[in-house]
Amino acid sequence: MSSLQSLFAMQKSYPIFAGYQSGQLRFSNCSSNFNCSNRMKVIDHIRQAKKTLISFEILPPLKGKTINSIYEHLDPLMEFKPSFINVTYHRSEHVFKKKMDGTFDKVEVRKRPGTVGICAAIMNYYHVDAVPHLICGGFNKRETEDALIDLNFIGVDNVLVLRGDAAKNETLFEPEPDGHRYAIDLLKQVVNLNNGIYQEEDIRDGFRTRFSIGVAGYPEKHFEAPNINSDIQYLKAKVDAGAEYIVTQMFFDNKKYFEFVANCRAAGIEIPIIPGLKPITNKRQLTVLPRTFFVDIPDDLSVEIMKCKADVDVEKVGGEWLLQQSRELKESGVPALHYYTLGKPKVIWNVVKDLV
Repeated sequence: MSSLQSLFAMQKSYPIFAGYQSGQLRFSNCSSNFNCSNRMKVIDHIRQAKKTLISFEILPPLKGKTINSIYEHLDPLMEFKPSFINVTYHRSEHVFKKKMDGTFDKVEVRKRPGTVGICAAIMNYYHVDAVPHLICGGFNKRETEDALIDLNFIGVDNVLVLRGDAAKNETLFEPEPDGHRYAIDLLKQVVNLNNGIYQEEDIRDGFRTRFSIGVAGYPEKHFEAPNINSDIQYLKAKVDAGAEYIVTQMFFDNKKYFEFVANCRAAGIEIPIIPGLKPITNKRQLTVLPRTFFVDIPDDLSVEIMKCKADVDVEKVGGEWLLQQSRELKESGVPALHYYTLGKPKVIWNVVKDLV
């Protein structure tokens, strides 16, 4: 990707979002139900597409906020007719609360509940397919099965299977008792349910779910993998077990993505590989993102960001970089552009409106 030397000469103010009304309670005017005939699997969206698709990923709101915060976040982005919307899942945390006698209680707290409900709301309100994240952490196998059954009941046919992060008080990931340690084992449970195989052995000829299963890929390798080749072999095992598409971790250098795809194809991975994209919006992310997500920031990008005086300037630099990334990826024929919105829909809106 070329340098951003001429970027500041191109700076423009952000357009006002058309049709954006904040603070209003929303009620669905959907006349259909969750089992409407136009719901689709992610893999079918990709197979039937005649051009690069657009998709978004959102966070559930912090506990105490309403579904309106999701609608206000997504309303401007719906202009671009996303094919699907991912909803992340966040495991519970353990905190210690001091009691009157000076001792402490260990309390389980879930700061961002609502993934399943948000998926139902998105499908009902916007008529767009939702993709909940399904993680190993915080669930045993029976609880996972119950969650999958609930998703099936509300008409969700897509899941993104992830191991998830270690708990904040743990150095290494530890599964729940009778839970899954690895994403591939969670994936196999979803595949089993698609084949009518339940945890209870006495269930014979159980209903077969129809989940389309996505998994994560890491262009710069998963931080726990010894090298990129072994990481791709782990990914190949997930594909062989039933994964239908891959969504990558964020990256800021398209060469990393193209090399990753080439390595996957050489290893026999033929399923679609969707690039995951995120803008940098403040200087702090120059250190936070590499430390948290183990990704590199290209020199050209970091140099331009360090010149910025305020976050609004960083947003413009990050948005322009993301736009150039998106254009190059789209021209190369990627199946979809998947944007991690993460509280910055305005930046994403400005990128996609110049792309489509």
